[in-house]
Amino acid sequence: MTRTAVLLFTRDLRVHDNPALAAACEADRVVPLYVDDPGRASNPNQRAFLLDALDDLRESLQGLGGDLVVRTGDTAEQVQAVRAATGAEHVVCASDAGRFAAGLLERLESAGGLRVTPGPAVVEPGRLLPSGGGDHYKVFTPYWRAWSQVRWRETAPEPDRLRVPDLPASDELAPAEPTATDLPAGGERAGLARLDEWAPDSGDYGDRHDDLAGDRTSRLSPYLALGCLSAREVAADPRVSEDFVRQMCWRDFHLQVLAAFPALADTAYRNGGNDVWEADLTALEAWKTASTGIDIVDAGMRQLHAEGWMHNRARLITAGYLVKTLGLDWRDGEAHFAAHLVDYDEANNAGNWQWTAGTGNDTRPNRGFNHERQAGRFDPEGAYRDRWSRT
Repeated sequence: MTRTAVLLFTRDLRVHDNPALAAACEADRVVPLYVDDPGRASNPNQRAFLLDALDDLRESLQGLGGDLVVRTGDTAEQVQAVRAATGAEHVVCASDAGRFAAGLLERLESAGGLRVTPGPAVVEPGRLLPSGGGDHYKVFTPYWRAWSQVRWRETAPEPDRLRVPDLPASDELAPAEPTATDLPAGGERAGLARLDEWAPDSGDYGDRHDDLAGDRTSRLSPYLALGCLSAREVAADPRVSEDFVRQMCWRDFHLQVLAAFPALADTAYRNGGNDVWEADLTALEAWKTASTGIDIVDAGMRQLHAEGWMHNRARLITAGYLVKTLGLDWRDGEAHFAAHLVDYDEANNAGNWQWTAGTGNDTRPNRGFNHERQAGRFDPEGAYRDRWSRT
């Protein structure tokens, strides 16, 4: 009897080291599917990147003898419709965290025949548990120690060829209307090219990644956010330094927090944190529009609007100014970043905003941020501020 599996791509838009793809290929035939679901958080900049990534994924699948079915609408409903049209016995998709992902997996599970494979983390949420009890680590350092010692999963094999049934028609996707003018190209091949460009010179990452003008950050985050690159493979790449691997661990840390606390994007994680904020719409609008008059803050916000991306140190400075200096609600900042970032990732964005606000996983919730001191330390010649000045 011929067995058919629907392979639901979510945040794993690649063919290399894709556990869901490898698992689906255990069936005789595979139906590769992506559903453009309006319920999944995104923004115009990330959508432009997503459309590139889907085109790249389709070409890769076609090179293996397959193709990609793209549907629009409710993901669970579209999966069942494609399943019925192709006679597929089961569905394979990657795990993930957050309200949308958890709700989707629950609905797919209730329909039966679901197989869930490792998702966007290097080490899956729930695999590492604190010795003192609890369902997740609340402090990074002990998580880093445990994460550094655990055995990572094996690389998933890439199929030599895909065998597909007669595939149903795809829907035409709405075009992207990005607000940024300088976005990176999306897709696995672009991600691998960026990794090859950056990794050989990444040995000084620990010393230079906070240098605002030097911009020695990897810029791999958009590719990791949509799974155009395997986080496990990037972390295992012998060319990258331990300092960068530690940043990959931070990514996993926030993901396991989100898995345990799905409301991370709009609810204070720390019960005892300061969750009473000023309500100054004028100050908030000035921050959003890079009109605060604080050159280092405004520079970071202009980079966000131009590139749909912001240097990691600038993210900390702009966020710290909003919540620590102005005393405004971190949720407003989180939402603004979510509306613009090409590398938007719910766990990272919300986790870092809560860390900065003192409502999240920072062990020093009353930590202050002096933007002038930050500028002097990380942009001492003012080159970053000059690059993103109004002129």
